[in-house]
Amino acid sequence: MAERIGEPLDLAVRFRRLAAVTGELLAATTVAEVGEVVVGHLVDAAEATVGSLSVVDGTDLCLVAVRGARDGVAERWARYPLAGTTPAADSVRAGRPLVFSGRAELLAAYPSMELASDGDRTLVCLPLQGNADALGAVTLSWDGNRDVDAAGLEFFAVCADACAQAITRIAAQREVQLREERLQFLADASAELASSLDYEATLNAVARLAVPDFADWCVIQLLVDGQLRPLALAHPDAFTSERILELQERYPPDPDAPRGAYQVIRSGEPELIGDITDDMLAAAATDAEHLQILRDLHFRSAVSAPLRVRDRVLGVISWVTGTSAYRYTSADVEFLEDLARRAAVAIDNAELHSQLRDLASRLQRAVLPARLPQPDGWTVAAHYAAAGRTDAGGDFYDVVVLPDGRIAVFVGDVMGRGVEAASTMAQMRAAIRTLIAQDPAPEEVMDGLDRMFTMFDPEQLVTVVYGLVETAPDGTARLRLVSAGHPSPLLRRADGTSRVLAPSDPLLLGVGGGQRQVTEVDVGHGDIVLMFTDGLIERRDEALDDGEGRLAAAAAGLVADDLAAGLPRVVDQVRDPNRDDDVAILALHRR
Repeated sequence: MAERIGEPLDLAVRFRRLAAVTGELLAATTVAEVGEVVVGHLVDAAEATVGSLSVVDGTDLCLVAVRGARDGVAERWARYPLAGTTPAADSVRAGRPLVFSGRAELLAAYPSMELASDGDRTLVCLPLQGNADALGAVTLSWDGNRDVDAAGLEFFAVCADACAQAITRIAAQREVQLREERLQFLADASAELASSLDYEATLNAVARLAVPDFADWCVIQLLVDGQLRPLALAHPDAFTSERILELQERYPPDPDAPRGAYQVIRSGEPELIGDITDDMLAAAATDAEHLQILRDLHFRSAVSAPLRVRDRVLGVISWVTGTSAYRYTSADVEFLEDLARRAAVAIDNAELHSQLRDLASRLQRAVLPARLPQPDGWTVAAHYAAAGRTDAGGDFYDVVVLPDGRIAVFVGDVMGRGVEAASTMAQMRAAIRTLIAQDPAPEEVMDGLDRMFTMFDPEQLVTVVYGLVETAPDGTARLRLVSAGHPSPLLRRADGTSRVLAPSDPLLLGVGGGQRQVTEVDVGHGDIVLMFTDGLIERRDEALDDGEGRLAAAAAGLVADDLAAGLPRVVDQVRDPNRDDDVAILALHRR
């Protein structure tokens, strides 16, 4: 006669056991802990030989807890297909308990099933049902042929329901936690992407952010001349990183492959491979060594998304799991797509900035004189010191020698940087040279600039200092100066002493109203006139006199015969090394 499983489970015992299960499940924080609680209590209460819990993971069932099984069983059944013909899988798909009392019933339902022993075997499978989805199954088995009465089966089902509720709770908590982690990751990644226009450095930082929380390794590839080139690679192990790079170099991906990065490029759509099988690796490998490398990397799951912006696909970002057990889902696809969009915008912005920067630099080089004229009796030199930033500034200078021997000199500064500043700089230089050709007198040139600004209302603010040198028949050289919001030039006498030539007119171009003051000074033999932009002498929290004092001290060491080499030294001695501003300096030496 078959032993009845439900007989030892009287009502009081069931309530005590259920209370214990419920209490311990409330304290469980992982599915593995839930499995240990439920399997342990059910095996003890039912005096079962073996108990286990398997949960649904995509298209598979994963074994998360087992008790009483023989060696090797847990490894063999660590993962098995949900669509397969097994008691647990059938119970999950059917959504109802399955009971097999005895060897004959088991083999009738599953002829190819391997039993743990030659004797009779009784098996109970209890499905775990969530709010709408099947979550997994609890299985219990006994040696021998046993009857499972309704009371015992009801108790098992109640425990299974408690297990399902705990798994649902943990999954919901994990979903909230994962959502918060993803939002924080996107915030951190966005901050990295916005921190610099060096997209190679920022994308490497973003790749490192993803590992190991969201991927075992991350690869970002850009499309260059039709070929994908690795730009960023992150993996916690340096040796594995080298192996991945070696793999890509020795065995570049097939551009016509039906899956992989090139397919993502062609389609412009993300790709999810929830479970990378050995058959997939074998199909991708070109030879036995290639296959072994792929196997050694332990590919498990992968998700890729295109770096797409403005109807262009710039490249691909891929996350891969290997040693971890995580398998990507559609939620990960949406998450990675969000990151890919942000990265693509950052790359596009950096490329646009690079193009504008190059344009501004070319425009600046075209505007600044390649060579300065050297009038009779004079030496002219200039130096342009760019700040640490990569985009072009708006500082400009020029020297014009008139047919009658007079010398027009000017230095200006357009506020701002980039194409706009360089464009305004070009317009200013052209306008000043045009006004010089009409009438080089300082008051006329500045009045013309003021009128031009009043008429055209340019968006950039501009300062400028202009001077005209005229040598009288008796050999006296007189410099007449006028300024619009620009630092005053410095006159270094032949004896090494210096003086500021005139107070700077604080009114910018366009607001002078014809009230500009013209300053006159005689320039003797050996004297040097220095005209410069504000980046040379201005510092935060410092009076302008202090900067002018530093310049006077540095100018005392200028050697007239080596003027071109001396100007960079003056700039290095005087400027604020922490100030993000270009410096232009022009020197006019009377021999």
